[in-house]
Amino acid sequence: MFSVFLSIKLFPIQKITIDSTTPLFFLYKKPLFLRPISSKSSTNQSSFALSSLINSSGLCPQAALSPETLKKSISSGKSSIEDSFSVSYLINSCGLSPESAISASEKVKFESPEKPDSVLNLLTTHGFTNAQITNLVRRRPVLLLANPEKTLSPKLEFFQSIGVSRTDLARTLSSNPTLLTRSLENQIIPSYNFLKGVVQSDKKVVSALKRTSWIFLEDHKKNIVPNIAVLREDEVPESSIALLLTHFPEAIMQKHDQFREIVNEVKTMGFNPLKSTFVLAVHAISGKGNKSIWDRCYEAYRKWGWSNDEIHLAFKKHPHCMILSEKKITRAMDFFVNKMGWNSKMIARCPVVLFFSLEKRIIPRCSVIQVLSVKGLIKKDLSLSSVLLPVEKCFLERFVTKYEEEVPELLSVYQGKVGILEL
Repeated sequence: MFSVFLSIKLFPIQKITIDSTTPLFFLYKKPLFLRPISSKSSTNQSSFALSSLINSSGLCPQAALSPETLKKSISSGKSSIEDSFSVSYLINSCGLSPESAISASEKVKFESPEKPDSVLNLLTTHGFTNAQITNLVRRRPVLLLANPEKTLSPKLEFFQSIGVSRTDLARTLSSNPTLLTRSLENQIIPSYNFLKGVVQSDKKVVSALKRTSWIFLEDHKKNIVPNIAVLREDEVPESSIALLLTHFPEAIMQKHDQFREIVNEVKTMGFNPLKSTFVLAVHAISGKGNKSIWDRCYEAYRKWGWSNDEIHLAFKKHPHCMILSEKKITRAMDFFVNKMGWNSKMIARCPVVLFFSLEKRIIPRCSVIQVLSVKGLIKKDLSLSSVLLPVEKCFLERFVTKYEEEVPELLSVYQGKVGILEL
């Protein structure tokens, strides 16, 4: 009783009327909660919360409270202060929105900033940006209560030891902070050992992690191991299995029955299991959204005059041509057909050109070819593959350096510094 009266006398703060339905954010918006409350002030603030509870209930300070009622009120007041501090900290120190902070405070509570501060400091020293820390805390607020030295630091150091860069690690863990909640000895290291045994190098393990970090959280015996067994039954080379696991791990993480059906479908389409296009086709057919993507690709290619046979031919040569975006297909085909005057069916025989960058590869090379063609220095019926497939060094030697005396500006055309019309 005395603490209640003393609190009211020492802290003549504006009266806050609350009830059980008052949103926590309403309390946060009061001046009392403009910044996290330190643990040193928790006693006084608990007394204030208790005073507020007494006032809001309609009880006069002189009213007698039973020991049980007093105990419940004190407990309720302390809980309110913990919630308020947590919300305040999540907003001010972690960058969460008020709504996200209130939601996160239901999963994590703390009275002082020492432990969460140590977690934030650790993340910062490992290269996490403010935005990445906000995303991580919003997804897994419980990590603020983890032991930085015993729990978090060993996991961060392990990933860095296998070759994950600080930038990639921060990006991966902020997108999937569940990794930091799993046991290093029982989940993360066993996953690494399994993946390393299949792909044979840390670099490829890191590649798989960057593409689909959930592969480190999988029970590999459930789907991945039997799916790999299906591929081995069909004599798919280990290099192709490593390719699928490294670059398209989500395909091999599918449910086993579904994966087996896809493999059988790819075989009936005539793909040779001994070639890498076999696993590329498996990936192209996999995925919940790929059916709709296939339909859009079919329509896009038909608009440019491809027959079903030509679409199937392109798919056999490069399976991923059926999961390109409609926009990318349209931009590339428009340039090849309308700007360069090539027959669209040429692309069906060399679909890999659809994957090249229009700005960085296709336009620079085709600009050089146009100049040489106009000046009569090369044939006009060059094949698509001879222009776009060679590596840059070979292209420059064959089409730029070779003709630098006749067309001194050719390198500038290739680099985009001089337009064709300027010659």
